[in-house]
Amino acid sequence: MKKVGGRLALLVLVVVASLIFFIPSYQPFYQTLPGWMKTVIPSKGITLGLDLQGGIHLVMEVDEDRAVEIAVDRSVVSLQDTLVDKKIPVESVARTGQSQVTIQFQNPDLKAQVQKMISDYPIFSETEAAGSANKLVWELRESESKRIKDSTINQALETIRNRIDQFGVAEPIVQRQGLKQIVVQLPGVKEPKRARDLIKETALLEFKMLDEDNQPKLDLPASIPKGGEAELLKQVEGKLPVGDEILFERGVQKDTGREYRVPFLVKKRVMLTGDVLSDAQVSIGQFNDPYVSMTFDSKGGQEFERITGDNIKKRMAVVLDNTIYSAPVIQDRITGGRAQITGTFSMQEANDLAIVLRAGALPAPLKIIQDLTVGPSLGKDSIEKGIQATLFAGALVVVFMIVYYRLSGVIADFALMLNLLCLIGALSALNATLTLPGIAGIVLTIGMGVDSNVLIFERIREELRSGKGVRLAVNGGYDKALLTIVDSHVTTLITGVALFLFGTGPIKGFAVTLCLGIGINLFTALIGTKVIFDLFNQRQKVEHLSI
Repeated sequence: MKKVGGRLALLVLVVVASLIFFIPSYQPFYQTLPGWMKTVIPSKGITLGLDLQGGIHLVMEVDEDRAVEIAVDRSVVSLQDTLVDKKIPVESVARTGQSQVTIQFQNPDLKAQVQKMISDYPIFSETEAAGSANKLVWELRESESKRIKDSTINQALETIRNRIDQFGVAEPIVQRQGLKQIVVQLPGVKEPKRARDLIKETALLEFKMLDEDNQPKLDLPASIPKGGEAELLKQVEGKLPVGDEILFERGVQKDTGREYRVPFLVKKRVMLTGDVLSDAQVSIGQFNDPYVSMTFDSKGGQEFERITGDNIKKRMAVVLDNTIYSAPVIQDRITGGRAQITGTFSMQEANDLAIVLRAGALPAPLKIIQDLTVGPSLGKDSIEKGIQATLFAGALVVVFMIVYYRLSGVIADFALMLNLLCLIGALSALNATLTLPGIAGIVLTIGMGVDSNVLIFERIREELRSGKGVRLAVNGGYDKALLTIVDSHVTTLITGVALFLFGTGPIKGFAVTLCLGIGINLFTALIGTKVIFDLFNQRQKVEHLSI
């Protein structure tokens, strides 16, 4: 009895643990529990996947070429600062094409000096040195271009994950697909448009100076209707000073609620970027208007103090994704490493802006190439049909086992119920995501749950036909079927692990239930049913076995 007692205790422990872990998955019952019990048992159970509770499925493509252009633009700014520091007079430093940097100068004697300076930038190789005495052209190296594109994908993945974590989506899926695509699945999202905008927004924060000297010469209107930006840009084409651009600030008329745009002439040179931010929080102004308060890191704070000190009484534009949010006049040197973004925000818009600033800017724009929204009604229907399929399959198996194996079939059905209970408990304990293919995996587990018992029972029948007693026949049947059962389960387990490692989304959901079902089936078939047979054999001498 000692051996049976130990296995029986293990069986009871597994059943109790499975029930405890399953309770949070059944919220109506979980909510009725007293508070002290809720602190003892787990608070999370099975999470429904995108296809069962609804949500959004996005496939996005990263604009790698734009990522290269952004990296070269930053190098141009760095080159400009280096030329100023070394007091090398040049006419212009600009990006030409996608990955070239062109430096023009009047004095040909400066050519050697500029070439020596560019040697500090090994990511570039000279492509045009002898063609012109007053111009030098460098090309971004191919290896560096590949590195930028690959790191752009990885950085975009991390940034999207950070934004989703702060948005509060349970069990999101964010993973790379192919060379430059990202798959995002957000189950249970109640505001798909807001989540989509939050993910897609580049959030490239820049601080630029307004060109107030040249703006009056262009005779820009005080404001234009929303949608008239392209027409205004066409009108001023060819009139813009070198190194300037037109950007727009958004505005809303309080009485009518109509949106309008305010054009500004802005210098292209970026004074400071958002990568030096350490925090961004929503605050409330004196007129109860929300705004975003930003805190710079030590390096950014020092740079911001220097910039504001050098540009007192001038206007600085706070630019996010090429849209001006505010353009205040710098009244004095700003110390303390803090700044504000004000505008016509709602509280939700201010919160979303703070989220994307804290999570960091995307390294390049994203283009949504697939956008699917799954409604909760479809998920509810899938769950109901999945439960019906499970009950129908289970009923057929139960009836077959009782008819074919009689009392031993009842024991096999007990193992089947135990198998399902342990599987649901294991999914709850792992806080796994249950998908529609996962339900299919559970249905498959029902068949596998009795498959092992069929092998064992047939071996027991052979032992009984050879004239052995019930106890010896049962022991011999389990011993002879052991290797066959383990072999079949291990090979299936290898397939399940491969599906989990290399599959995506729903395939992983199927693989999880399959792998768990295999392990639990081994336990219930080799230990669960054997314990019941041993209890019958030890309590009384069984002369005949109903099998």
